[in-house]
Amino acid sequence: MTTMQQSACVFCGSRFGSDPTFREAAEALGSGLAKIGWRLVYGAGDVGLMGAVANATQAAGGDTLGVIPVHLLQREVGKRDLTQFVVTENMHERKKVMFVNSDAIVVLPGGAGSLDEFFEVLTWAQLGLHGKPIILLNTEGYWTPLVSLIDHVIDSGFAAESLRGFLTVVDTVEEALEALKG
Repeated sequence: MTTMQQSACVFCGSRFGSDPTFREAAEALGSGLAKIGWRLVYGAGDVGLMGAVANATQAAGGDTLGVIPVHLLQREVGKRDLTQFVVTENMHERKKVMFVNSDAIVVLPGGAGSLDEFFEVLTWAQLGLHGKPIILLNTEGYWTPLVSLIDHVIDSGFAAESLRGFLTVVDTVEEALEALKG
C-alpha cells in the first residue's frame, strides 16, 4: 500500500525582509521539508523568501508545487522549473489551489499578502471548515505582534479562546518540522 506524500503550504514574503535570518529560515525550512519527505506548496515566485524556500527544497531533492496568478507571473518571476507549476486566473483561486493541495500550513515572515493568506486559513479553521495545522514560524520574534493582536481580539471578546488553539507558534525551523511530523 502506498501512502500519499504529505504537503506543506508555505505562505511567505516575496521580499527577503530586513533580517538575513528570515532568508536563512526559509532556506532551512525548504531543505527540511525535502528531508522529511514533504512536498512544498507555495506561491510559485522566484523572488524573496518564496524563491529561497523553493530553491532550497529543490536543492535538497524535494518536490514542489507552485501556484501563481497570471497577473503576478512577471512581478514574482514565476518559477517554471518546479515539479508542478499552476497558473490561476486570480489571487482567490491561487489560495484555494494552494490550500486544497496541502496537509498543513506554515507561515514565514511576510507582508500583507502573507497576512491575508494566514487570516483566511485561520478563519476557515475557526468556522470548522478544516482541521489542518497552522504553524507560525516566529523567526526572530517577527510574528510576536500578530500573536499579541490575536490575544487582544480574544481578550476583547471578539473571538473565543479556542481561536488561539488553531495555531502553533514556534521559534525555530526544527520546531516547525517537528510540528509537521507530529
